[in-house]
Amino acid sequence: MKRLIDVDPEIKEVIRGEIHRQSYTLEMIASENFTSRAVMEAMGTVLTNKYAEGYPAKRYYGG
Repeated sequence: MKRLIDVDPEIKEVIRGEIHRQSYTLEMIASENFTSRAVMEAMGTVLTNKYAEGYPAKRYYGG
């Protein structure tokens, strides 16, 4: 798989800038709360290719 910086360096730079903004500013809009680094790391894995509805062992379909 190709890395984002190789595919779209402009978007990579936009993301870097947003990470910096979120790290050094105080967001006062409740709906704009920040996702934790741990969640962002998990969402950047192959698990984002999965969809599941319901609970383990009680799914509507495989997911």
